[in-house]
Amino acid sequence: MNKQMKIFSITFIIIIILIDLYTYKGMTKTFPRFLSGNTGLVFSILYFAITAFFIASVIVITQFNFYVRKPQIFAGFYVFAGIFLVIYLPKLVFAAFHLAEDLVYIITKVSVYIYNQIVSGNIQFTRFHYLSKTGLMLALIPFLALAYGMTFGRFNYEISEVRLEMQTLPKAFDGLKIIHISDLHLGSIYNKKEKIEKMVDRINNLQPDLILFTGDLVNNFSEEALGWENIFSRLNARFGKYSVLGNHDYGDYWQWKNKQEKDANQELLLNIYKNMGFKLLTNDAAIVTYKDDSIALLGVENWGHPPFKQYGNLKKAQSFVNGTEFKILLSHDPSHWKSEIAGKTDINLTLSGHTHAMQIGIKLNGFSWSPSKYFYKQWNGLYKHNDQYLYVNRGIGFIGFPGRVGMRPEITSIEIFSRK
Repeated sequence: MNKQMKIFSITFIIIIILIDLYTYKGMTKTFPRFLSGNTGLVFSILYFAITAFFIASVIVITQFNFYVRKPQIFAGFYVFAGIFLVIYLPKLVFAAFHLAEDLVYIITKVSVYIYNQIVSGNIQFTRFHYLSKTGLMLALIPFLALAYGMTFGRFNYEISEVRLEMQTLPKAFDGLKIIHISDLHLGSIYNKKEKIEKMVDRINNLQPDLILFTGDLVNNFSEEALGWENIFSRLNARFGKYSVLGNHDYGDYWQWKNKQEKDANQELLLNIYKNMGFKLLTNDAAIVTYKDDSIALLGVENWGHPPFKQYGNLKKAQSFVNGTEFKILLSHDPSHWKSEIAGKTDINLTLSGHTHAMQIGIKLNGFSWSPSKYFYKQWNGLYKHNDQYLYVNRGIGFIGFPGRVGMRPEITSIEIFSRK
């Protein structure tokens, strides 16, 4: 264990202990009748057994060699992180309310004492536990939400249906059906292949003309996608399957021994895309012809604002499609749209992903909110600038927290019709 990791683990363990001790104190003070006798003993044993589990887990995790390219290590780590959030975020909510109650109690008690000393009074103060009880009830919200997100939400696919009318769409392509998916992050999913097979079946049942994937097949290294080729090769579309690379597909978040090792990782990923049946567009374009008409599919490498790198070269991709009227662009990061596309090109439709809608938010009766909106102006759904459109897909997979709360994994079905 290096010095940095040692400091981190010790700090993390101290934080866990402080949270647990303060929360335990709050629970026993707020519910003294319930948490007494045998009931209190059982509660205490279970409570601190969980504390011991997390402390032991932190110690074990810090012994791992995180530079061994084994997807199961990282998938397991994300599960641990999710369980930690499920347990400790509610504790923090309760602790915050209990702290507020403690502060009110201390201030009131001091004030009463001073008053009694000044006027020789005998005012008595009784502590109430309304704030702590409120905190406990509110703590149930993140507990239930996060637990649901981990167990059911992360594979609860939603098919979003979008209908567009565009004047420049060739008549032969009237009613063009595009299935747009993004951000698979197979390293997080690891061994849940039956869940992805379910997604593949749902997509094929929609009978798409095109399947377009906007990147982030893996998290860190290409081995995360090995073994998935047969599943994704089953995806079928009349005019083919196309993809671009996302920011995670370059291996930029991994510590490579040398450039040759990183290049070999990239070469492996390109072969995996090929074996899955995707035509990878890297600052490139493809012309799809049907009957006597054609449309252009452009794909750029990842282009984002710092700290994300800008590998994309839109001008290069455009150079392959001169003369084709209707253009669809695949660009992983939606911030690219406002910077180089909307109002600056003749690209009709841009498809992006990347944001995941932060994997948490609210969608209710047309209202959508997620913390993602404070980081990206275009973070989920359909956006329009004159006759140009952007669609931001929430993604299929997950990274960090192994779940989704309110922002379900998304399969987007876009149907485009010729405007009369």
